[in-house]
Formats: sequence, C-alpha cells, structure tokens
Amino acid sequence: MSLFIVGLDNTIVNIALPSMQHDLHASVSGLQWIIDAYTVVLAALLMLSGSTADRVGRRRTFQTGLALFTLGSLLCSLSPSLGWLVAARVIQAVGGSMMNPVAMSIITNTFTDPRERARAIGIWGGVVGLSMAMGPVVGGALVASAGWQAIFWINIPVGLLAIVLCALFVPESRAPRARPMDPVGQILICALLAGLTYGIIEAPSAGWASAQTLGCFAGAALVLACLVAYELRRAEPLINPRFFRSAPFAGATVIAICGFAALGGFLFLNTLYLQDALGRTALHAGLFTLPMAGLTAVCAPLSGRIVGSSGPRLPLAVAGTAIGLSALLLTGLTAHTPVWRLMVAYVLFGLGFGMLNAPITNTAVSGMPRSQAGVAAAVASTSRQIGQSLGVAVIGSLAMSTVHGPLRTGIPAASHVGWWVAVGCGAAILLLGILTTGRRARRTAERTAERLIHGSTETAETA
Repeated sequence: MSLFIVGLDNTIVNIALPSMQHDLHASVSGLQWIIDAYTVVLAALLMLSGSTADRVGRRRTFQTGLALFTLGSLLCSLSPSLGWLVAARVIQAVGGSMMNPVAMSIITNTFTDPRERARAIGIWGGVVGLSMAMGPVVGGALVASAGWQAIFWINIPVGLLAIVLCALFVPESRAPRARPMDPVGQILICALLAGLTYGIIEAPSAGWASAQTLGCFAGAALVLACLVAYELRRAEPLINPRFFRSAPFAGATVIAICGFAALGGFLFLNTLYLQDALGRTALHAGLFTLPMAGLTAVCAPLSGRIVGSSGPRLPLAVAGTAIGLSALLLTGLTAHTPVWRLMVAYVLFGLGFGMLNAPITNTAVSGMPRSQAGVAAAVASTSRQIGQSLGVAVIGSLAMSTVHGPLRTGIPAASHVGWWVAVGCGAAILLLGILTTGRRARRTAERTAERLIHGSTETAETA
C-alpha cells in the first residue's frame, strides 16, 4: 500500500501540471520544480533513511515516513502558491524516502534463493511500475472531477490507514549492527543533486553558456570528485565507490538512470503535448496513457519470472528496444499525429518500462554479499529517482530551449529533441544490458564481492 502511493505520487502529479500552471501562474521551469523537488530530495535521502531504519527500528522509521508523507500531501493540497507547493513536495519526499528502503530491505533479506528473490522483486516491480503508470489515469480523473488539489487528497486516507496497519501487523526490527552515520557524504550528495538539477532546469532562462549554468555544472563536478575521494577513505561509506568495480552493479545503476530518465521525460512532454498542444482535458490525457499502464502491469511480474529462470539479459534487451522504438515514433510529433501512432508508442513504452524494474534490482544485488545486498538495492532505488529527476530536468529544459512562439503551438516541434534523448536512453539500456550480463561481467561481480567480504572482515576485526 505504501509503495503504491509513493509510486503513484511520482507520476500522478504530471497530469495535473497544466491545471497547476493555470491556477498558480507557474512557468515551465516552475512545473519542473514541482516534479523534481520531490524526486531530488527522495534520491538524496534514500541511503540515509535506510541506515536510520537499521539503527532506530524499521517499523518506527516506516511509520514516521508515512506520517510525513501524509502531512506533506495535506500541505500540497492547501498550497496557495508555487513556492508553498514546492516546499510541501519536499516534506512529502522526506517521508517517501523512509518507506522505500524498508520494503526493499525486507525483500532482499527474506528471499535468499535467487529465483525466489527475482520473483519477489518482480512483484515489487509490478506494484511500483503499476502505480507509476496508473498515475496519469488516476490523476486525470481526479483533476477533471475535483481539481488538481484532489491528487494529493487521495494520499491522506491511504496514509492514515497504512499507519494503523503498520502498528498492528509489522513487527519492529533493527539491524544487528547498524552502519555508522556519514553526515559529510550525505551533505555532498545533497549538494551534488541540487546543484546539477538547478543548473539544468534554469538553463533555458539563464542561458546554457551563462556564468550561472556553467558555475552549477562546475560546482557539481567538483562536489562529485570530493564525494568519491572522501567515500573511498571511509571504512563504511554512505555510498561505496568500490561497488562500481562490479560491471553488473555499475550497469544496473546506469540502466536505472537511463530508464527512469526516459520515463520522467516521457510523462512530462506527453502531458504538455496532450493538454497544451492538443487541448485534451486532464481525464482524456490520462486515458490516452492507459495502454502504457496496462502493459506495465502485465510485464513487470513476467519480467521477474524471466529473470528468475533465465537471467536479466532478455528483459533488459526487450526494455531498451521497446523504449527506444517508442520514443523514435514520437520524434516526428506534430499537432496532427494520428492517434494510432500515439497508441503504438504508448504500448511500446509500457512494454519496455514493465520489463525494466526487476532486472535492475536483481542485477544490482546479484553477486553482492548478503550483508551488502540492502545497500546495493538502495543505490539502485536512488538511481531510479536520480534518473527521473534528470529526465524531467534535461529533456524538459532541452525542449523548452527550442520553443518558438506560444507553448501551445511550439511544443510539438520543440519536443523532438527530447524524444531523441529518450531514444538514446533506450539504446543505452539495450547496449548495457548485453555488456553487463555476460560471463566476463559476472566475474567482475565475483571479484568485487570477494574484496567487499575481505574488507568487511578486516573492519570487524579492527572494531
């Protein structure tokens, strides 16, 4: 239930953006911040929330997250201006960050058999994927019937019910040995994501070659270098750079970023196209994406079964090919593009996205020591949120930089560059899915696991 509302909130907001823009007098960059204020904060705090749950208790952390998410939803519905709405989205994200790591930690530690774990992750992917894909449909119905505020109302009763059920049925648990806090690493991660996202979103208005934009990019690069250098010196870092010596893990991280960047950009551009360019209502725009939601719901559990029986290569190949072809069909988008072409693109995207989630998490945790599986899964979840943030920021900003005239008439042609970026994301998923699932790649995972086990043993002996 909690995973469903967190995933739903990731995408339900997109369909309400035109209505928010009208009521709150927001610019396109303001709309991007409504999405990215949530995903950036969620990505930045997932690792911290996971380690906090291990230390103070998973149920306690989970309930606190539910309470904050519910409060944030209430504040979002009451927001009188864009600034208040963005601030309330941050509160929502802080709560959301406390729910995802607990759920994935339960899966990775309960299902130790690789096949059972892959199937469990497939079900998890189905819930998350279905909720994210259903967002535009549910959001369209709510906006059409009660206004954009209603997309946040739906979270309140569900959140309150989940808090009660959690208190009744979820036992308290803690890790035998919680990882130490890493405040410096956490601050560096927040600075990296905030600076990079701000630079990209504000680039169309400030200029891509302006001092502000170049300064943000240079600052982000400097922070990244400091983060890697600092984390390599820690015995138990927040994010262990040594994980990336494993080709499957590194590949899963990049695939997650590419796949969710394509999703974020797809939903953002599609919403503006259907409602601003074609004049569709929020409800009609949501119904247009129903094929995508249906295919995602069907394919996510199927993907988990395929991963469990034959490995992640086939689902990743299907995901990359389908997402790339879907975006390719939209690179020539006009105000007169036939409906059948849009439907084919939506079906292909639903197929690709549905196949994507299970192999990402399974590939990230496969080969890792059990003691590190939860951390590896948390990095994969963080990569998803980073990808969606960058998708909205990069694809949205590139499209807005090429708009000529009013948004209503300019968005179809301006969106072409964004769709080409999504094509590139699909190609990257396909290529990395092939390169990081072979024997040579698996050997790098085995060597990395040996080093991590040896390093953990030395740390324990020192302690």
